[in-house]
Amino acid sequence: MAAGFKTAEPLEYHLRFLKENCRSDGRELGEFRTTTLNIGSISTADGSALVKIGNTTVMCGIKGELANPPVDAPNKGYIVPNVDLPPLCSSRFRPGPPGEQAQAASQFIADVIESSAVIQKEDLCIVKGKLCWVLYCDIMCLDYDGNLLEACLIALLAALKNARLPEVTVNKETEAPEVNLEKRTSLNIHKHPVGASFIVFDDSIMIVDPTAEEESLSTATITVVTDEEERLCALHKPGGTSLSGEKLQDCISRATTRHREVRKLIDKVIQSAKTPK
Repeated sequence: MAAGFKTAEPLEYHLRFLKENCRSDGRELGEFRTTTLNIGSISTADGSALVKIGNTTVMCGIKGELANPPVDAPNKGYIVPNVDLPPLCSSRFRPGPPGEQAQAASQFIADVIESSAVIQKEDLCIVKGKLCWVLYCDIMCLDYDGNLLEACLIALLAALKNARLPEVTVNKETEAPEVNLEKRTSLNIHKHPVGASFIVFDDSIMIVDPTAEEESLSTATITVVTDEEERLCALHKPGGTSLSGEKLQDCISRATTRHREVRKLIDKVIQSAKTPK
């Protein structure tokens, strides 16, 4: 009976739970799903991470390539993020060029990298005007069940912290770069941006970490990104119901709490990877 009601009237089904201050999966309105993290699982990448938030599963691989610095910024390198939503992660995505959601996610990640200064592009310069690193950050969703942007950000941050680039020197006679794969150094992570996603139900009820089904029934979605200094790095709200200043402030304070939890998780996983087994 419940399954039939859920299929016929999904919004009404969810609202019945929300009016009792709980959700159809048993969580409270402000409760995040279990978040797990693994790092270093892609051996061909310079850094990698796999994140699960509930069923949503995202993998990020970092690959460094040598290039010429930009003409207008000879002392900087590049960071190129790309989010891929293949058909294997959900029946809502089709094969072919990136859809609207994948493009919006890639742009969001690029904006957060820029606004948070997670990495200084100057750190990626090897020889001014001649040689720099391009960091390709490929983020792929393996299983889509809502809250994509938060999962992508955790995967990106953990993969950047896991990444180690080989030492590069320039031969004085030939001016050719020489790469020492045996000697690697970690990236200099300046800031730790972490996101938290919320949706508004029925124009009034706010919940955190939505599933794909909850997202599809919401009247607004919002993702708040903060760093370790509780600074607001980005706010992503594609249309929908307007939010009061009070609700927005509530989102930001919950996001800073979530930031502390995620940082603790990332630090713990990175530390355990360094500890000899």
